[in-house]
Amino acid sequence: QVQLVDSGGGLVQAGGSLRLSCAASGRTFSSYGMGWFRQAPGKEREFVAAITWSGGSPYYADSVKDRFTISRDNAKNTVYLQMNSLKPEDTAVYYCAARAWGTGSRYASAYDYWGQGTQVTVSS
Repeated sequence: QVQLVDSGGGLVQAGGSLRLSCAASGRTFSSYGMGWFRQAPGKEREFVAAITWSGGSPYYADSVKDRFTISRDNAKNTVYLQMNSLKPEDTAVYYCAARAWGTGSRYASAYDYWGQGTQVTVSS
């Protein structure tokens, strides 16, 4: 069993930066693939970024590529999402997710555990 707690959201102006954190409980965190998703009002949840159990092979949605960076620190049981050059269209609730399979996935259905979400609002 893994429990995830998302944090780090807030209100930022366009062009600004935020770093989201996802703290995980459980001794098996280091073997899990991790992902970040987001959901804007009235829209479906969408993939943002994913990373393997070792921190390798990160990949991103085209809409955030070159602006966002996913990383993890297995010693701290934490995964991060560094968000730079934020745009108003990045406004959403952001969720981290974990899957027992060690690779990441861009499909929400592939994940076993979810954080509670953290709100990111980007003003123009």
